[in-house]
Amino acid sequence: MREKKFAITDETGIHARPATLLVNKAGQYESHIEVHYNGKAVNLKSIMGVMSLGVPKGAEITVTVEGTDEEQALQGIEEVIKAHLGE
Repeated sequence: MREKKFAITDETGIHARPATLLVNKAGQYESHIEVHYNGKAVNLKSIMGVMSLGVPKGAEITVTVEGTDEEQALQGIEEVIKAHLGE
């Protein structure tokens, strides 16, 4: 299992457009991918799950990946986050 923390710097946090990009990217991998925020964990392949977290600007999230392509999956998710949401 791999995990990485990210700081969300986008003014509106994780809102619909970047959440959709994350979910679409996560769907490209076989691994189980979760995002953790404020004591909750949701499947990153579920748009409703991601949106239910209500992640604001300034939040720190943790992404965990477990499966056969976890290295590639974490790299792909990181690219989307850095391009659209934070660091």
